[in-house]
Amino acid sequence: MPRILIIDDEKAIRHTIKEILEYESYKVDEAADGLAGLDLVKDNNYDAILCDIKMPKLDGMEFLTKVREHDDDVPVIMISGHGNIETAVEATKKGAYDFIPKPPDLNRLLITVRNACDRNSLAIETKVLKRKVTKTREIIGDSPGIMKIKQTIEKVAPTDARVLITGENGTGKELVARWIHELSHRNAGPIIEVNCAAIPSELIESELFGHEKGSFTSAYKQKIGKFEQANGGTLFLDEIGDMSLSAQAKVLRALQENKITRVGGDKDILVDVRVVAATNKDLVKEIEANNFRMDLYHRLSVIILHVPTLNQRADDIPILADRFLAEICEDHGSPKKSFSQGALQELKKINWTGNIRELRNVVERLVILSDTKITEQDVIAYASVTKPVVVEKPASMYEKYEKFQDFKDFAEKMFIEHKLRKNGWNVAKTAQEIDIQRSHLYNKIERYELKREAF
Repeated sequence: MPRILIIDDEKAIRHTIKEILEYESYKVDEAADGLAGLDLVKDNNYDAILCDIKMPKLDGMEFLTKVREHDDDVPVIMISGHGNIETAVEATKKGAYDFIPKPPDLNRLLITVRNACDRNSLAIETKVLKRKVTKTREIIGDSPGIMKIKQTIEKVAPTDARVLITGENGTGKELVARWIHELSHRNAGPIIEVNCAAIPSELIESELFGHEKGSFTSAYKQKIGKFEQANGGTLFLDEIGDMSLSAQAKVLRALQENKITRVGGDKDILVDVRVVAATNKDLVKEIEANNFRMDLYHRLSVIILHVPTLNQRADDIPILADRFLAEICEDHGSPKKSFSQGALQELKKINWTGNIRELRNVVERLVILSDTKITEQDVIAYASVTKPVVVEKPASMYEKYEKFQDFKDFAEKMFIEHKLRKNGWNVAKTAQEIDIQRSHLYNKIERYELKREAF
């Protein structure tokens, strides 16, 4: 059922229009002035707004300006008994959907409201579809780490320099790669993504370079590889650390000579491709373990961008949560919801092992399970998916350890584990906080067999 807001300081006008619209099966809310109307708009989703111009506290034109700052899409229909051509033109310039003089003609009013609701519905559907189709979204956040990434992208993107993006799973490495492409001179060309971890090692060469018909048993026809598909654009090699050594050798040749050869072929094919790679692995350690080629690493890492974990940019959590909340409500067609300040603070306390991806999943869960106002209790009840921590009673703890040293080791392990989790496993920051040398902290992590994956 479409929802309409009527803002007018004349009670009789509000009630008359409300009765007409409710008879036509609209759900209607009322406000006596612009300020009250603005409060309702912030807390609710409306398909259309009918707003008078001359009102106390906040007039219609001021309301229109403020509502456009909050919501670009909702159609606002201005109604006034003091209207003229100049007023109508000004209202239209400020973003009004239509202008209806008082007393309103019943047929025109109903047609305008119906068209406005249809337009709003189409605008929301279009926005949702665009979001589903495109993967290039805004990089959200004001934390120092994110601001540094944005600044680096602006400098690096216009060049053809190869970029290696590092960071944990779910931190947004793909989004960084897409923005490098969007801000480059290659943005008219394609960005082709290859998940190196998802393709079997025996097929990765065919996927990257293509193959000729009959080159192997299942090669029934010629296949164009990702390098050729990305010609003139950007090739994003995700999880490059999982690529086989034989494929790495061919990728190195392609980067050195700007040409490839299809599997089963003998013809060199020139390609003009910018390569952006990403990994969640420490490639230096992979090189030491002979799992990754050093020469390829140096080819890929002209510019290295490290994407921080969500725990390392906790101040961005409220901004991200609010954005995800608005998007998910739109996607689900749910009424507008909001977080309480307590809920946002509780979200900042969580140890986000899954980073941005996990935060979005948690917000979606809260949208489904919570009321219009998502509270601190909702976050505590629904956000955590980790195993509950079982706290032993003091008496049982004392009985568990016969020797004082064993109890001290237990307490030290729990303390270090807590501090590491709190700081997102930033060892340097944790060592500084608990006032011990970083090398000593590494020794204790090894001694107590603390593993990041366990958290």
